[in-house]
This record gives sequence, C-alpha cells and structure tokens, in this order.
Amino acid sequence: MRTSHALLLRMWHDPAFDFVHVSVEYVNRGAPDDRSSADGGNIVHLDRDYFEVASATGETPIPYHRILRILYKGIPVWERPS
Repeated sequence: MRTSHALLLRMWHDPAFDFVHVSVEYVNRGAPDDRSSADGGNIVHLDRDYFEVASATGETPIPYHRILRILYKGIPVWERPS
C-alpha cells in the first residue's frame, strides 16, 4: 500500500496530475470535529515529515501521520486504514 506521503509526492511531481485539484483532510485538534482540510493550491511544500499549508497567518506544518484522507477532484484516492 502506498503511503500518504508517497502519493502526495507523486501527485506533486507527475504532470498527469494537477495539484490544484488535490484536497487533504487531516486531524486538527480544536477545529470542528477535530478535522480540517487543505486544498492543493494552499499546500506550499512537501517535506520528509510534514507538508506545509499557507494561510493568512503564515505557513503551518502538518505531519503526515495526521492525514485522514486524500481526494483528487473530489474523489477519495487514499484513506487511512482503520
């Protein structure tokens, strides 16, 4: 099974994908239902241990282990195993 990190890297570098259509849902303690999502256009960097999301207040690192689901054009392409 492909990891969320490996899948995001492929979608970031593979010209067959337009990263703007990626959406990442992740655990965000304190947010409604402890969940948030980041659209591909707001993901500015993929590091070894986390991805960075740009917002009005700056860039926020989100560890890959917090990812719950990755969607491409609204279709789930990866979900955390239960």
